[in-house]
Amino acid sequence: MSKSFRKIVDRKKLAVKYFTVESAIIISDGHDPKYGAVVEVFKKTENPSILIVCEHAANDIPPHLNNLGLTPAARVSHAAWDPGALAIAAYMADRLPAMLISGRVSRLVYDCNRSPDAASAIPEKSEIYDIPGNVNLTAAERQSRIDSVYRPFEAALRNHIKMYRKTLSLMVTIHSFTPVFHGKKRGVEIGILHGQDTRFAHAMMEAIPPGSGWDVRLNEPYSAQDGVAHTLDLHGAGNGLANVMIEIRNDLIQTSDTQQDVARFLADWLIQTLGGEP
Repeated sequence: MSKSFRKIVDRKKLAVKYFTVESAIIISDGHDPKYGAVVEVFKKTENPSILIVCEHAANDIPPHLNNLGLTPAARVSHAAWDPGALAIAAYMADRLPAMLISGRVSRLVYDCNRSPDAASAIPEKSEIYDIPGNVNLTAAERQSRIDSVYRPFEAALRNHIKMYRKTLSLMVTIHSFTPVFHGKKRGVEIGILHGQDTRFAHAMMEAIPPGSGWDVRLNEPYSAQDGVAHTLDLHGAGNGLANVMIEIRNDLIQTSDTQQDVARFLADWLIQTLGGEP
């Protein structure tokens, strides 16, 4: 691990962050200050070749939204965020010539992997949970969340891709998923997903390390038809960047040790797919 990185472990969330002194922290300037910082940019190198994105890194809900009327169980559930995803993304960023952009607000406030015109961007129900604070929003309330959460996150991606476009060659988004969904068990352990640009996802499937032991599947447990490819298509394909989404079953990444193991496997797999030159 680089000595220039500090490590913060949130034992409750089992989340790990790595960041350099030079890292930028972008807040929702020009919008509702009640939302606070909504996106963080962690930069390891001056010339990153890989952009790692973690849209659902946090389950934080701004105080003025009164927890959206959710129960404590709902607020820490997968409905509110992707448990373990930030830790995986951070460990990967530490092993690769990469930068990491992550969201700091619960996807139940606004899902930054959805376009503003998508109903699922501010869901009234998620999995088994009703979201009372998202019901019957006025147009102004909805626009406030778009302006204060989505726009700064989207701008961070757009601006940093533009800033480092000469060195960036790949964008990877990191997510986690539940082992049981609507009562149905999921056998898949790692999902490789694509949007409009299928090339890197297929290349990864062709380069699965032999004897990995993981149940790896293409476009499971979700696919672009489920509306999950917004970031890939807008910021990856839209900028001519190779791109892929990686989904990890969250029961496999509940501890720091397992998170590091999975992140190491994924980072090495990416390098192998890139031909050994990240």
